[in-house]
Amino acid sequence: MIAQGDLQYLNGVDVCAPDGTKIGSAGRVYLDDRTGAPEWISVRIGVTGAEEFFLPLEEATLADDRLEVPFDRARIEGGPRVDGGGITTADEDKLATYYGLGSGPARLRKYTVTEQQPAAAQHGR
Repeated sequence: MIAQGDLQYLNGVDVCAPDGTKIGSAGRVYLDDRTGAPEWISVRIGVTGAEEFFLPLEEATLADDRLEVPFDRARIEGGPRVDGGGITTADEDKLATYYGLGSGPARLRKYTVTEQQPAAAQHGR
């Protein structure tokens, strides 16, 4: 689980599959507006990082300067696409269902995007 104190270390780190294979680079982190807890992260994939995919931070761990996630690249690339650079409640419902996190009113919440993680960690959280 990624904690608020880990945000400063996430910007641009390698995101790796369970077998250690690099999937891409960490992008924006999405925080739960109610708790400030990191919930979702975008992952930039491809040579230029132009493709962006979203995955939950629920079972992710930060170790040895990389973010380890319980999904392989194919699973991440097969996920629902999120347009416009943000996660709506409908997007979260689709993503949560895809990643097996469940859905419904308890999961749906508004998110704050962190562009620069160290600065976001100090926005009154």
